[in-house]
Amino acid sequence: MRKKKVLIATSGGDCPGLNAVLRSFVKRAGMEKNPEWEVWGSIQSFNGLLGQPQDLRLLDRKAVSGIHVKGGTIIGTTKRGGPFNWPVKQSDGSYTYVDRSDEMIQICKDIGFDAVVNIGGDGSQAMSKRLFDKGLPIIGVPKTIDNDLGATDVTFGFQSAVDVAAEAVDRLVSTAESHNRILVLEVMGKNSGWIALHASVAGGAEICLLPEIPYDIRKIKHFLDQRFEGGKKFAVVVVAEGAMPKGGIALGVKETELSSVRFEGAAQRLAEALQLAGIETGIRCTILGHVQRGGGPVPYDRVLASQYGVKAFEMVREGQFGHMVAFQANKIVSVPFEDVSNNAKFVDPDCFLVHTAKSINICFGD
Repeated sequence: MRKKKVLIATSGGDCPGLNAVLRSFVKRAGMEKNPEWEVWGSIQSFNGLLGQPQDLRLLDRKAVSGIHVKGGTIIGTTKRGGPFNWPVKQSDGSYTYVDRSDEMIQICKDIGFDAVVNIGGDGSQAMSKRLFDKGLPIIGVPKTIDNDLGATDVTFGFQSAVDVAAEAVDRLVSTAESHNRILVLEVMGKNSGWIALHASVAGGAEICLLPEIPYDIRKIKHFLDQRFEGGKKFAVVVVAEGAMPKGGIALGVKETELSSVRFEGAAQRLAEALQLAGIETGIRCTILGHVQRGGGPVPYDRVLASQYGVKAFEMVREGQFGHMVAFQANKIVSVPFEDVSNNAKFVDPDCFLVHTAKSINICFGD
């Protein structure tokens, strides 16, 4: 009797905790009395399956031993390519994109994969739903440091990113106070400001700027003027990369090869606006960038990711395809892909954490 095969891919950006999911999935599969599942990884998301030559890796207990403490993913990940948007380079150096989803489903059948697991964020799970609708037996595992998937209370990687951002605030406070400067820390968060909000409260920032709460530069200047008049000659500002002034837009830079947009420049724009508004205190900007994604996961994320991996295998074993693992009301559950699509989780300006921040005198510029 042949063993059943399951293919796992990690898609989109890297994230602390990906390896912990892989490890717990493989170990849970091997805990069966007579293990009937063989686990394979597709290198660099589904590109390992679609590329020539194919790049697939057998994931056994030896391959995943001890990886739960490591950052990144041992099977790689990418935002490039994918079954619905495969890039084909033209003679002039430009790219066209073709749909290879039907071909990918047929490849899975030809190889003998009985199930597919896609670990990724909102875009990856939207892809999972489209593949499921086409007949692929697939389940999803939520992953994003932004914590912006509405179908789950929390995603692994978020706490690790907050830990890095909060430590950065801690470090900036001391140097800001020493030099009587305004230090602006730009953190990730294109459309949601969860990292910025948590880091500001945890680190004690004076100002927190989020994509969900457009800011008025005049109110920020007024806040700083009052602070300086009160004897405090320094300030730390945390700004999400997608933050924007009232009536303005977030700053995006198009990446032509991917036809996608990355956000940068929010901190520098704020610094320049403050100077134009009349702030004479020295301002310095720090962009935390991919430091937030790198490194090993904090224990909370290791635990959450391990639970996701075990639940994912049990869903595969039970044939519960078309669903994503989720954490809701302190329980590990599964939710249909329909509940994931178009269900982003943004910071509610009226939520209690924003209320808490304002109650301890953090300014949002609103």
